[in-house]
Amino acid sequence: MEAAKHEALRGPSGKSGFDATSLTAETVFPILELKRWKGRVLTAALAGLLVGVMVIAVRVGAADIPLADLLKALGLPAAPSTPESALNQTIILKLRVPRVLMAALVGASLAVAGATFQALFRNPMADPYVIGVSSGASLGATVAMLLALNFQFLGVGAVPVLAFVGALGTVLIVYHLGRVGDSVSLLTLLLAGIAVGSFLSAIVSLLVYFADQRLHQVIFWLMGGFDGASWSYVRLAFPYFILGIAVIVLHARELNALLLGEEVAGHLGVEVERAKRWLLAGATLLTATAVSTSGVIGFVGLIVPHALRMLGGPDHRFLLPASAIAGAALMVAADTLARTVIAPTELPVGLITALSGGPFFIYILRNRKKIRFFS
Repeated sequence: MEAAKHEALRGPSGKSGFDATSLTAETVFPILELKRWKGRVLTAALAGLLVGVMVIAVRVGAADIPLADLLKALGLPAAPSTPESALNQTIILKLRVPRVLMAALVGASLAVAGATFQALFRNPMADPYVIGVSSGASLGATVAMLLALNFQFLGVGAVPVLAFVGALGTVLIVYHLGRVGDSVSLLTLLLAGIAVGSFLSAIVSLLVYFADQRLHQVIFWLMGGFDGASWSYVRLAFPYFILGIAVIVLHARELNALLLGEEVAGHLGVEVERAKRWLLAGATLLTATAVSTSGVIGFVGLIVPHALRMLGGPDHRFLLPASAIAGAALMVAADTLARTVIAPTELPVGLITALSGGPFFIYILRNRKKIRFFS
């Protein structure tokens, strides 16, 4: 099969270089099948990695949890002679499991949103916050903290609720600015997102300047973290996560076509404007859900799609589910490190992802001068 691949790339003349006229069903289909299997194997390996990281994340922390207590708390078989600790069961079920699930949801949301925005804008530097979602959420959260609002909605406090409202409100403004007639100009949308995001960030900076006694709380939220995660957060975020993921995955083929440009996608039968609206809505919903529950956590939505695109190719039928799994694993690992490296004190998760993601992204750029988007 590998020989067939090289044979197809060499062409009938035996010279190196791509020759499209040499491609036949006998040579192309084995190559495509090889890529599908490579993607499936990689996705399965990532799923195994995610399970392992989640188990470790539940066990380690300021209080180490024995494996027997973890198995019993989760309803799995364990040694019958092992005494059960009520304290460990409380720590597992009420603190660590919801926190790990919340981190996984946020990581998956940011990674899938990043992959979607990069393909829509055909810009490898696009991330989930490219159209100003993080600035809107930051403004909502900052206002809630400075005004000391203390209401609850479905068991969730004022900060994530106002952050979610701020994120969606910002996207509606940017979308309205990006519309030209019945269509949406992606370039105008991108520029409007940068302008609105910068304006809102300036307002947030102004509010932080006058934050006084609440300065630490605001700064810690802006750096991202899961210290307040609970089952209420998971229950509230999960439906939006499922809806956003479903919308994007159902449009994976249209996303592949849009990589070739809007005109080519239209010739291939894609309803371009309809697909763009659905994909923007799905990616925005995922980003708003993530940032409103965890704060602003960078680099996950930028580096995860890049790394997987290099490993398994740009086909979004593979890239989207693989990004969700890898983003979840990365975020759970980062949160575990954030709460254990100087336990019992916690570091902001955004600090961990920035410290690890920045050098990794530079490494990718140094070893991949031209980031491939189409092959």
